[in-house]
Amino acid sequence: MNKTSLILAIALALSSAQTFAQEVTINGTGVSLEANKTPVNTAVNPAAVAQLPKDYRFAVPGKFTVAVAALNSPPLTVFAEDNKTLLGSEVDIARLVADSLGLELNVVPTSWEDWPLGVTSGKYDAAISNITVTKDRKQKFDFATYRKDSLGFYVKANSPIKKIEKAEDIAGLRIIVGSGTNQESILLAWNAENLKKGLKPFTPVYTKDDAAQTLALQSGRADAFFGPNVTGAWKAALTQKTQLVGVVDGGWPKAAHIAVTLKKGSGLVDPVQTALNGVIKNGDYNKVLNRWGEGVEQIPASEINPAGLGD
Repeated sequence: MNKTSLILAIALALSSAQTFAQEVTINGTGVSLEANKTPVNTAVNPAAVAQLPKDYRFAVPGKFTVAVAALNSPPLTVFAEDNKTLLGSEVDIARLVADSLGLELNVVPTSWEDWPLGVTSGKYDAAISNITVTKDRKQKFDFATYRKDSLGFYVKANSPIKKIEKAEDIAGLRIIVGSGTNQESILLAWNAENLKKGLKPFTPVYTKDDAAQTLALQSGRADAFFGPNVTGAWKAALTQKTQLVGVVDGGWPKAAHIAVTLKKGSGLVDPVQTALNGVIKNGDYNKVLNRWGEGVEQIPASEINPAGLGD
């Protein structure tokens, strides 16, 4: 193991231990991973079950197989101490849908790059991985929304950068961002605007996991992180080493929502929407979001293929 890999491994181990040992306050809500290990289940929704297409072949018979990007980014996803069991709000949402459909949940930890092909090929029945509805994605996938999309810019606590809210603010900066994400699309659009004005380009910094992101930001190899605001808020509250300097709607310049992502025309989007609206109505949806500090991103009802980034 080289020096960089060793540092990353130690950082990840320390981060995991600290994360489970502490309760953090996110958006005014105390969140405990230790307590959140206990699953939140819900009742079977007969209306949703009745909408399941009779000829649909689940990836694993009797199970709802869901791809979840294993980025170890609480509160969305985080590995338990066994480094195998995936926890987080995304897994909880997947369980509510599976329970509602009368199916056993089969979570498959994946990379972000894997879910599109996995869903279109039938390897996964769905992807629940902080996926934003976009105009381009709607060409290949169906969406049933379950949460507002809010993105945040985070910098080191002692950074001289105090505000990143618009295109001009990213000029010349090195920003950690996920490849193929809607936040990357926003930065690229802002960068194009800046180049037309003669401003300096920004430099995207791509990392593989949370530990690498932390190392890049704290070592000074990156100036800022741009990603889901809830994950940035979690890390800032836990470590006190980062601070929020700007929030942007995920569908910039419009609002956008996060959604359960399904193969286009598979017939699953209607029963999944019914399942989501059922748990919104019975309160289990709010129970999940609130226990992860995501209540501020709740929606009143699930929508199918709404307007998104690029529409």
